[in-house]
Amino acid sequence: MERNKELDDFIESGIQDYHKKILERLRKLKLPNILKRKNPYLFRVKNLNTSHELVKSILDAHLSSQEEGIFGGFLEELAIYICNEKYGGIKSSAEGVDLEYITDGVRYIVSIKSGPNWGNSSQIAKMKDHFRKAKRILGTNSGKPIPVIAINGCCYGKDNVPEKEEYNKLCGEKFWTAISGDEELYKQLIVPLGHRAEERNSNFNDEYANVLNKFTMEFSQTYCTEEGAIDWAKLLEFNSGY
Repeated sequence: MERNKELDDFIESGIQDYHKKILERLRKLKLPNILKRKNPYLFRVKNLNTSHELVKSILDAHLSSQEEGIFGGFLEELAIYICNEKYGGIKSSAEGVDLEYITDGVRYIVSIKSGPNWGNSSQIAKMKDHFRKAKRILGTNSGKPIPVIAINGCCYGKDNVPEKEEYNKLCGEKFWTAISGDEELYKQLIVPLGHRAEERNSNFNDEYANVLNKFTMEFSQTYCTEEGAIDWAKLLEFNSGY
């Protein structure tokens, strides 16, 4: 498969920025802040009995949600870039819509999500409402009305029933093909994502180890008894008490 150097360069730049943001957020973390955000009852159920186990679980859960959010933002930018190159697609100004493009006499409005299982019924209803409002605005502002199709585009995964009420749900290969016209693009994207991955993750792992050690020591000093056991009551008072 012939490589697209401009696309590879865009991905390289985006991944560099992604790793930079992850490292910056890791370095700025404070133990009290993540202890306030996580459910202590859940971690008690997991039978985590050492400071290291508990802190690592809380830290990993926090970082996982952070990484998903930051990487999701990168994928949205990547999709807009790709669609702009092929169809002149633009970042939409409509609320709840990320991308607009026109091809074959049809205007497409796209809400981009990372994967197919992204929202509950109320969140999906909100997306549909955003689509309705965007269609009304586009119909009012455009000189010559053209058909408008709403798409929930998911960057990975599958949905074998793409035709939903009021919109189409395109996942994985179907989504990337729709915005690029290239059925092989979804495979092509994986190659530059791994460029310098070992080096960048090594830098992250070094910083992660420092933070984990520091937080474990801080937690032990604050939330362990003199005998060394986790003082769950004290942790709950900090997390949920008034």
